[in-house]
Formats: sequence, C-alpha cells, structure tokens
Amino acid sequence: MAIDRNKVIEDMSKVSVGANKDGIIPAFNVLVNQWPAAFWNEFSKRMIEPVDDDIKEDVEGLLINAAHECGYHTGYGIITSKEWDAAVKPMVENVEDVLHGAFAVFTAWGWADAEIMELVPGEKMVVRSYNYYEADIAEAYPGKKAPRLSAHMIRGVCGAFMDLAYGGDYDSTGNSGLYTFRCKQTKGIECGDEYGEFIAVKSEEYEKL
Repeated sequence: MAIDRNKVIEDMSKVSVGANKDGIIPAFNVLVNQWPAAFWNEFSKRMIEPVDDDIKEDVEGLLINAAHECGYHTGYGIITSKEWDAAVKPMVENVEDVLHGAFAVFTAWGWADAEIMELVPGEKMVVRSYNYYEADIAEAYPGKKAPRLSAHMIRGVCGAFMDLAYGGDYDSTGNSGLYTFRCKQTKGIECGDEYGEFIAVKSEEYEKL
C-alpha cells in the first residue's frame, strides 16, 4: 500500500469546514451538513424501536440504503476533488490505494475511525472501526449496551466505496454501478465489542455471510 494513512488524516483534518449562510458546507465537490451525532442516532432509534421485530431489519435496510447512496455520490466527489488531488492522489498507485485513501478521509472528517484490515480486489473488504458516532447510541440503553448492531452509516459507506472501486464507471443517476456490493456488520462497540467490524462482498455473495 502506497497510502500514508496518518499523513492523509493530518492533511485532510486541516480542510476548512465552514458552512455557508444556509448551514451547508461545500467541500470535496459535494455539499454536506454538520449536525450533532446525537441527532442522527436519535433519528435512527425512533425509526427502528417502534416497529415490530419482524420488520426491524427492513427499516434498518432503509437507513443502510440511504448511507449507501450518500456514500456513493459523496465518495465520488471526494476522489475527484481538488483536496484529494493535493493530499492523496500523489500517493495513489492503484484502485486499492484509492480505497485506503478514501477511508483515511472518512476518518479525518470524523465520521468514523475506520481502516481496511483485509482486501481481496473486486471481491471482499473487511473494515474495522474503533470509534464511530453510531456507537454512542448505546448510551440510551440500560447497561449502555444496544440490543442490535447499529452502524448503518458505515455499512452503507463500505458497500458504496466498493461500488466505486469495482462496480464500473460512476453513474450520477445511480442506475448502474450502485449496489454491486453490500456490507454486513459482524461486531459493534454499541453491543459491547471492542471494535466494529464490517464485511463488504459482491451483492450476490451477501447472503452467504
């Protein structure tokens, strides 16, 4: 791997995140917002908790899909931005370096301290995260332990980044290239594990996980 993860995190952490008059932050060729983590955790909790157990997984799927689509388009914005060109692109030698660089940016911007632990090009990726905002959802439960794995954002983003790397040319309409990969969470800080673990595979292989 040619990517210096620590240097990317250091450089990208310096990128200005000042919002415009509408509260939107223009960066990385996309528009993002800056809301408290507690807002998004409560939003997820209120969507999932009230529904019957037999449809909770379907509701979680909606949250994962939202993150997947956002990660696909935002991820493309990141890897085609002037910030990326300045701080990361000089280190990139192949597609795998792009993935490692993307997760370094993901970390630098505070979404999750996430790093690729295993990568089989075009087939499988295992990501580990020792800190992510969705882990804080455990604070709302007795014993500070969530009843379900809850890192929907990271699951979506992992699938999306694999789409960008191996799913073909980027399609701004999302009609092709999107959802060629899916991600399963196998461990979670919110459930008492030491770290979160996420495995992304081709969509047709997902049910085998």
